[in-house]
Amino acid sequence: MAEMQANRADEDKERRKHWAALLSVFSNSFLIIFKLAVGLFIGSISVISEAIHSGVDLLASFIALFGVKKSAKPADECHPFGHGKLENLSGTVEALLIFVAAGWIMYEAVQKFLEPHVLRLPAWGAGVMLFSALANYLVSRYLFRVGYETESMALQADAWHLRTDVYTSLGVTVGLSAIWLGEAVFPDLALHWIDPAAAIVVAGLILHAAYHLTRESGRDLLDASLPPDEERTIQELVCSFSPDVRGYHGLRTRKSGSQRFVELHLQLDADMSVEQSHNLAEEVSRAIKGYYTESNVTVHVEPCNGNCTEKCLEGCLLEEGTRKQMRQHFKAESGGTPPNDREPDDSVNQ
Repeated sequence: MAEMQANRADEDKERRKHWAALLSVFSNSFLIIFKLAVGLFIGSISVISEAIHSGVDLLASFIALFGVKKSAKPADECHPFGHGKLENLSGTVEALLIFVAAGWIMYEAVQKFLEPHVLRLPAWGAGVMLFSALANYLVSRYLFRVGYETESMALQADAWHLRTDVYTSLGVTVGLSAIWLGEAVFPDLALHWIDPAAAIVVAGLILHAAYHLTRESGRDLLDASLPPDEERTIQELVCSFSPDVRGYHGLRTRKSGSQRFVELHLQLDADMSVEQSHNLAEEVSRAIKGYYTESNVTVHVEPCNGNCTEKCLEGCLLEEGTRKQMRQHFKAESGGTPPNDREPDDSVNQ
């Protein structure tokens, strides 16, 4: 029963991710046509640059859709750890595409500075940019919610694309509105430089978003550890099993798409049976999986017999007095001094 509910939850999550990615595709397709038509008609490089930005967003949306669909495939013989990193890969590709779009916009803006021209109907451009900002805000808000709830890096990257488009569209709206109002109040004042200047500001904001996306999506491709707060949570869950769990060490974590991978060594009573130690390791594993539902936990069990090595002292959960008694017992049983015999520092207690 529990397994069926878990499968239904996974199917619902994948369905939400799929529809969110499709919504982004349709939204960007419409905005590209709308912006490009108005931008070419009024001769505004800032509006055309926003159309190009939406074009990059559309390509990013297709990449996100591909990443979401492929990453949902279960593990197979060739990919025993699943396909989750396809989402991270798609996010990285999207970030690189933003860099390309920003470079093109800057190039075109500089050309317009060198060869200024008069805009026709700047109010039209301001109107289409305001509409675009509103549409992208609503879609990006939905993508952020679904992306965070399903831990989809592809959807989060796509949402950042659209949220950046919101800010840049508002910037272009302000620039074109300034030209429109300036022509009405000061008809002899040359204000058309504002249009390429707004395009350069757009490119700067896009570059900032590209850096953020590259850092966030690329770190998991390099198997970076989970964030410190998540590792602390895992450590607290392990510590909650004290005194049955006498210590732990070798905690290693990473993330692939929405799937977390956790490895650690547990130190248990040396006299505990294989069945007892196995059951306790399973309880610890279930506790971590209960908190992070999409996680793969590997637990290695080791005996705790008083031979306190450097690595086991780092995660020791025993009181100092208990450790001393165990060490004395170990000396008596072994007839000698443990190779790492020393008085442990109180700072290792947890």
